[in-house]
Amino acid sequence: MATSAAGNSPKQELPVEQKLQNLRTIYADGPELGRVGLEKIMNELKAAVRLQQQASTAGRIGLRQGKVSELTIITKFAPGGAKRLRALLDTLGNNFQGADKVGTVHDMRFVFLDNDTKLLFATAYDGDWDPYIADFSTKIPDALDALFSVMEGYPGMHSPAVGDWIAKHQITAAAWYVANPNLTVAETRRLEKIGKAVDELLDKVG
Repeated sequence: MATSAAGNSPKQELPVEQKLQNLRTIYADGPELGRVGLEKIMNELKAAVRLQQQASTAGRIGLRQGKVSELTIITKFAPGGAKRLRALLDTLGNNFQGADKVGTVHDMRFVFLDNDTKLLFATAYDGDWDPYIADFSTKIPDALDALFSVMEGYPGMHSPAVGDWIAKHQITAAAWYVANPNLTVAETRRLEKIGKAVDELLDKVG
């Protein structure tokens, strides 16, 4: 059974129609554009509410949908940190392929905010929070030290305090969509190989 990401007791579920009426009430004093748009998608919302699956917790912090979890961090750059990180990411062609060594990472994003004073780091990964952090600590600690040493207070991937540092700056998503929540990175790659093999076979037969 899915649990609340905040660790609280599940709220009593409201009937679908009441949920939608509450939404209308909240939008009532908003822009007309939003009210009109809401009414036009009301049937879609009704179907979505009936089919929705509650996200569960990823463990210590964050949301999980099926086999996939999310992690979003916003933290301040140390002096000169933004310049160093931009240079590193530019050298990498703005693509951190080193994450392939971990084997559970679906994606990563590095976004510079507020005139290069803060970084938004977001990723989606397989499984729970603690094993994910442990994987990074053992498989690519040096690469992550090069990446995140530019942030204020970063203790290093070899430090026992790194998990607390990450959790302190992590923000659980308010909402999150996963197209294929029941496919891990390994399963996705296997299906991709199978699909390619089938395409090649069909090309030969054709």
